[in-house]
Formats: sequence, structure tokens, C-alpha cells
Amino acid sequence: MSTLLDTARAAPPAEAPKPAPAGEASEFIARYAALATPRYTSYPPATAFHAGVGEADRRAWIAALPAGSRLSLYVHIPFCASLCWYCGCHMTVVNRPEPVERHLAALMREIDAIGAVVPEECAVARVHFGGGTPNSLTPEQFERLIGHLRASFDFAPDAEIASELDPRTLTPAHIEALGRAGLTRASLGVQDVSEDVQRLIQRIQPFEQVEAAASGLRAAGVASVNLDLLYGLPGQTVAHVRRSAEAAISVKPDRLAVFGYAHVPWFKKHQRAIDASKLPGGAERLAQADAAAATLMAAGYERIGFDHFALPHDALAEAARAGALRRNFQGYTEDDCCALLGLGASAVTATPSGFCQNQPHIGAYEETLMAPRMTGADTREQDAPAGPTVRGLGLTLTDRLIGAAIERLLCDFTVDLEAVAAAHDFEPAVFDGALERAQAIARDGLVSIEGRRLSVTARGRPYARVAAAQLDPDWSPEPTKHSVSV
Repeated sequence: MSTLLDTARAAPPAEAPKPAPAGEASEFIARYAALATPRYTSYPPATAFHAGVGEADRRAWIAALPAGSRLSLYVHIPFCASLCWYCGCHMTVVNRPEPVERHLAALMREIDAIGAVVPEECAVARVHFGGGTPNSLTPEQFERLIGHLRASFDFAPDAEIASELDPRTLTPAHIEALGRAGLTRASLGVQDVSEDVQRLIQRIQPFEQVEAAASGLRAAGVASVNLDLLYGLPGQTVAHVRRSAEAAISVKPDRLAVFGYAHVPWFKKHQRAIDASKLPGGAERLAQADAAAATLMAAGYERIGFDHFALPHDALAEAARAGALRRNFQGYTEDDCCALLGLGASAVTATPSGFCQNQPHIGAYEETLMAPRMTGADTREQDAPAGPTVRGLGLTLTDRLIGAAIERLLCDFTVDLEAVAAAHDFEPAVFDGALERAQAIARDGLVSIEGRRLSVTARGRPYARVAAAQLDPDWSPEPTKHSVSV
């Protein structure tokens, strides 16, 4: 990746997005905002994963990492105290300690197994706890889990430890435990601060809970606090989004993520509880995204990619200015590690050799890890390591090439395709088909093409995923496969 970063041009200063001319706005938005595209947190996207990849592949790919590599860990905690109707995560509601303790035992077995195959002198530089709700663990369980990770992996002295947290269930005892565990970054889910919207998504959360959580975490030594907002929710208007952004600014977060709600009831059946007639249309979603961006940028936040914002001192903003921004399954990141090891139900492992996803069904995940080792007449079955990997994808040289180009386009909003091809030992013409496909959106002003340099225009930034899709030879706008682009 360092070669690509050397050839990438740093992103131009972020500008406020420019709307389509008034006369064509509705047709323009209908054509692009509602277009279904991957989020491209990986290439190929997770929709391309298949059952031909298993646990043996995951362990082999991890074992093949260069000695001394810096690693990231993602740890998935799949439990929540209640169900938010907008949620797109792999989770389940639980209000008893026994299921959580049983799952924690299985998770620790997976940690032991993966820690044992990591090459020598590899150091964990980043840990991210996601979910679900990581603070569905008790304070004692969270500290025990952190201790188990430290015992199974070598941690770099300056390792970042981050966690998503639900302010509604974050207790003073949790905050004390997180401080003792060395948490350096916390992400608090806000979504929208208005009660009328909160009722429509079944997530009542007075903003005072967010303020108390942020204050308590900072007092406990957590250096960075992030907030997550959503637009495109049922009943939401530009005024709602602007009010939520202004409230978020009052907490002085170091960075914010502003995501568009992905309504995928064919994939997440509980989203059927949302009244689809109350969902904003494409023009309104775009106006909401613009309002959030304008409000945050006016307060001094720098725009990072198409859905993140950060204060100038934040490492994410520094990486963006240096052309070193990255994109992985957590979205935009300054993470420069060579591999991301996913632990827990549904978690994804990303290595230079390929992607592996764990069993998303919590019961099946636990059964695989807690059951005695299977034996049978088939030698291959005997030799296959027990583990939760159920699907994935081995990466070809072409996959790496296209993935690198898409990452640079989404991170820098410009990519020198000839330089990317050279860095991967391909002829420059390998991208000529993509440039030909991009001509149509260039005519609509979403991108500019200069030789083999493809750049997203200010007008095209809200539609950056559409621009990235032109580099993906397998993309098709299937409405039940991906979420809308804006």
C-alpha cells in the first residue's frame, strides 16, 4: 500500500457539495441518489463472498502474514438491551447474564485459536469493539475480555483501543472499567436528537445521556470521543438533521460519522416495523446530508470522504490531508495495519490473501467453538480445523488492483489509474473499460477525466459510491442487493 500512497495525490480541500441545477434536480437525483451501490468497505464487496472459503483458509492466510506485521482486531459483541428498528447490524436482544457469559466463553476460544496462528513479532496496533452493544458486557466481563486479548496477542505499546458504546446503558461502572482497560477512543450512537424521530425508530435517548457519557469518558482518560448521526430516517427533515448536528457540536467530538439510513427490509426483517411512507425521498435525503455537512464544516470540522468529519487535529483529518486515508469494514480510517482480524459472530477478517466471515448466527457460532473436535472417516474432515468461518473470498491480482483504485478514489476523490496499474504490474490500459463506463457520469458532471486520472467533482461528492462503481466491472444496480447511494 505504501507504493500507492506515494503515487496518490492528496485530496483537494473539501468544498460544500454543489446541487444539480434546479431545472434538472429531480431527474438528476432520481437517476443517481436512489441508485443501489456497494459501500465499498471492501473489494470485492461482501455480497461476493461464498461458502467455498472456510476456517482452514483463514488460518493459512493469517499464518502467511509477514513476521513483524502490525495488526488490527475487530471484536463483535452481538447483544443489545433493546431493538432499534433502523439497525442493520448482526445482533440479538438479551436481558439475562447467562447467554452473554456463554457467548464470551466461545469468543475467548476463538481468540485463543487465532492468536496461536499469528506469526511471531506481529503486534496489535488497533482494537475495535463493535456490535451490537459492547457495553452489554458487564464491566467485569469487558475487563476480562481485554485481558484475554492481551494474553493471546502481543500489543504495541501505543495500541489504540476503541469501542462503540450505547449512552442509554453506559453506567459509571462501565466508564471506570473502560478507563482501566486503556480505552483510547469511544464512539457514541446518537442518530437523531428529536424525540418524534426517535419514537419512529424505537430508540428514545435524551441528549443529556450523550453529554453525560462524553463527559464521564473524558474524565476517565478516554482521549477521543466520536459521535454517529443518521439522516434519511422516518419522519426526519432537514431541520431535524441540522438540530442533531448542532447538538453534536456542543459535545465537541473529535470526529463524527454521518451515515444515510439504509432501508433494507428484505435483509433485516425488523426494519419492516418502520413505516416506509414516512421515509424521505432522494431529494430530501440529499438535502439532509448537505445540511449536516454544512453545519459541521461551519463549526470547523473537516470533511473526510463522503460520510465522516473530523477536527483538524484528529488523526483522521491528518491522514486525509496526507493522502494516507484508508477504507475498511469500519469505514474511513487512518489504520495502516496490513490485516484486520475479525473475532466474534459475523466478524470479517481481511488479509492480503482474502476475506473470511464468521458464522453470523450466534447459536451456531457458539456451537462450533464449544463442541468437541469432530472426527470422521474422511481425512480432510479430520484435518480441517474447527472454527466459525462460513464464507469468504480469495483475492486475485486483479481484485487487489481494482480494490486499490476504488479505495484511493473514495479516500482522495481522485486517482491516477495509470500509477495504480504500474504499482500492481498491470498495463495502463487495464482501466480503459472503467474510464469508458465513467464517461456517462462525466457528462452529468459527477466526475472529471484527464488522461487516466479520474476525479470526483464537488457536485459528485454525494454520489462518490456511484463513481467508485464505474471501476467495478461486476457492479450492477440491483435494488435488493445494495443500499441507495445517498
